[in-house]
Amino acid sequence: MTTRSETQTTLDHLLTEIEHRNPAQPEFHQAAHEVLETLAPVIASRPEYAEPGFIERLVEPERQVIFRVPWQDDQGRVHVNRGFRVEFNSALGPYKGGLRFHPSVNLGVIKFLGFEQIFKNALTGLGIGGGKGGSDFDPHGRSDAEVMRFCQSFMTELYRHIGEHTDVPAGDIGVGGREIGYLFGQYRRITNRWEAGVLTGKGAGWGGSLIRPEATGYGNVLFAAAMLRERGEDLEGQTAVVSGSGNVAIYTIEKLTALGANAVTCSDSSGYVVDEKGIDLDLLKQIKEVERGRVDAYAERRGASARFVAGGSVWDVPADLALPSATQNELDEKDAETLIRNGVKAVSEGANMPATLEAVHLLQKAGVAFGPGKAANAGGVAVSALEMAQNHARTSWTSQRVEEELASIMTSIHTTCHDTAERYGAPGDYVTGANIAGFERVADAMLAQGVI
Repeated sequence: MTTRSETQTTLDHLLTEIEHRNPAQPEFHQAAHEVLETLAPVIASRPEYAEPGFIERLVEPERQVIFRVPWQDDQGRVHVNRGFRVEFNSALGPYKGGLRFHPSVNLGVIKFLGFEQIFKNALTGLGIGGGKGGSDFDPHGRSDAEVMRFCQSFMTELYRHIGEHTDVPAGDIGVGGREIGYLFGQYRRITNRWEAGVLTGKGAGWGGSLIRPEATGYGNVLFAAAMLRERGEDLEGQTAVVSGSGNVAIYTIEKLTALGANAVTCSDSSGYVVDEKGIDLDLLKQIKEVERGRVDAYAERRGASARFVAGGSVWDVPADLALPSATQNELDEKDAETLIRNGVKAVSEGANMPATLEAVHLLQKAGVAFGPGKAANAGGVAVSALEMAQNHARTSWTSQRVEEELASIMTSIHTTCHDTAERYGAPGDYVTGANIAGFERVADAMLAQGVI
């Protein structure tokens, strides 16, 4: 049996090889590093995981698809974007993961998201593998007709790679109910099949699940509450800073408020809002979901309790809890130092990899409870899998049942991460617990199915 230090040396060499084989993909390098730096204890204790080529298979996608997406704007001009789908690992079930439409999308971003998705999906305990996709298309400022034409062109290529037993995409940044509707309509048109289970995040009236829009934000708050309970506290009376103002942020704020916390911030690329009375959800939803406006409009219409800060960092606002819910690497080492200085108790990731590695290490060293995204924001994909189950049965569950299932899954994920960390000598380290627990489930399935 190899020692932990020998195993870590092997993993370090593998990280160097990953960087060499995947140049100019810093987000994927970061995601691989974050996982592999925690796996030495479990690989050292399970010789079968150390077999040559095993970890190499885990970090290499089963399939990577890149395609062009031509579409016409309302003036008749033709644009060409790139589409991506990375089907990373299907050992536990069909590939499952969202589609992201944003100018920052490239292959490295999609690979990082897909790699994270493997372990996140495994932690839910449900039968879903990991994948991700998207495009560098920017839906912001585009008309409904332009978004529809883009989605139809995108699905005209994507449809041949997906299916309810193969790969089931969902939404992500830039892909909400409108986009899922257009994508599903085109899939149905091309295939001549009503295959509800091929996409999740659908409207409740045509195959979608209740609580799906809320699930990622709700689940993140439930995970944060579980971390606090381990320390003898609860959410009642706690002040929280939340970044973002999209779906995840809105429902994070909603659940925080319902459980007695005071969420005082939201943000977008223009800056952030601080509202001492707590974010007014009705106003925020009107501005972001109906008008598709910017958060400065919130401050203008809210009154004296709110102020808008152009640029800057939302993490400068003192709070007990921080829930980054916008995008990757939005919370860096400097931000972590500010949060620690201001007495933050817990940080729970609503977005995918929103904290840099350096920030995570600082927060953990300071004793801050840290919930990694693959555990804390798994509520969204969990309810997506519940949507798939409802689609297979041609039925629809009540919101109460879905929310009860979500709460049970998030409690189980917290317990699994907590207990796994303790089992491997890292009590309180949810990063290590999440990575090892997710890895074990996927790795055991891969071993059972042979070298494929």
